[in-house]
Amino acid sequence: MSTKSRQGPHREEPLDIGVGVGRGHWGAFAGLIVAVLIAYPLSACIAFATHPATQRLFGGRLESASQFGYQAFWWILALLCLALPFIVGFGIAKLSSRTLTVIGGIVGVFLILVIVFGQVFAF
Repeated sequence: MSTKSRQGPHREEPLDIGVGVGRGHWGAFAGLIVAVLIAYPLSACIAFATHPATQRLFGGRLESASQFGYQAFWWILALLCLALPFIVGFGIAKLSSRTLTVIGGIVGVFLILVIVFGQVFAF
């Protein structure tokens, strides 16, 4: 008697999650995650851009800027926040793993420098 006949018609096989899932799906998933993470900053940028009284909340250069300059600053920031999920998704879908590693390292070093210089000069 062979082993096939003993196991019956229903054999269990392990599920391979990676099969059929391309880089485009991972890019879309990463873009969705980034969209969720930037939802609050995006809504804050739009709120600051559309409400003129918020200019008084900021001291320094933003408070002394013109009304058009203040609104343009926040609309540009909102557009950059809106483009970020698409850029991340496209990058993951189209770039090689080595390029993604290099870009991730550069972004990590940049964030560390921003935090360090922010602590040194702001406080």
